[in-house]
Amino acid sequence: MEHVSNQWNYLFDMDGVLVREEHLVPGADELIAELRENQTPFMVLTNNSIYTPRDLRARLLNMRLDIPEEAIWTSALATAQFLQTQRPGGSAYVVGESGLTTALHNAGYVITERDPDYVVLGETRTYSFEAITRAIRLVRNGARFIATNPDETGPSAEGPLPATGAVAALIEKATGRRPYFVGKPNPLMMRSALRRMGAHSENTLMVGDRMDTDVLSGLEAGLQTVLVLSGISERETAEQFPYRPTRVIDSVKALVGASQDPFHQA
Repeated sequence: MEHVSNQWNYLFDMDGVLVREEHLVPGADELIAELRENQTPFMVLTNNSIYTPRDLRARLLNMRLDIPEEAIWTSALATAQFLQTQRPGGSAYVVGESGLTTALHNAGYVITERDPDYVVLGETRTYSFEAITRAIRLVRNGARFIATNPDETGPSAEGPLPATGAVAALIEKATGRRPYFVGKPNPLMMRSALRRMGAHSENTLMVGDRMDTDVLSGLEAGLQTVLVLSGISERETAEQFPYRPTRVIDSVKALVGASQDPFHQA
């Protein structure tokens, strides 16, 4: 397949692509520096809704990765933008952290436990039985059920942690109401990032480490896709899916020096 573009725009997943746990993926800093030097538009995406873009920028700076705050797009921001377009000035009961509540407040939403328009479930390290019980009762009483992302587990130094998708399944089982997931692999998250960048899908590529979220959402949003093997998916497991990325590389280091023509060697 021939790929033609005057200039590529880049969407990156964060964990497993640019960083892994609290360590920089080799070559990530060189690639970001190259993109900035060439004035290539890019944005970093994450399904994690715990942190604000300011928090994430600080975390990345600690790993010597200089990402502007406005170039970070989270599932919390995408969720807040989605709700603002659906029901402007609405209200929500939130199970989540500051990344989600800040995004909703900035979108003009009121956070309340009394007759909210939505129950919004996000990532947190302190899921409480009380908060989940309240969410179940509000959904059963008619609140619309939204979740920031469908990831069932998240990484930690000790091993997998239950994540938004797992808790969403619990609430769904108790209420019979399935949530609407805004984050990847919903292509809505990709399209909202494209609008924020002022970019078009035809000359944008998604670089991710998961076939079931990054590559899938990129494909469904009409983007070219690059799978890196520095995170979740391996070359063998990638072959098990019914769809394929445009290119598979070991890590983003393979794009250093080739970011203007990323498919030349594909």
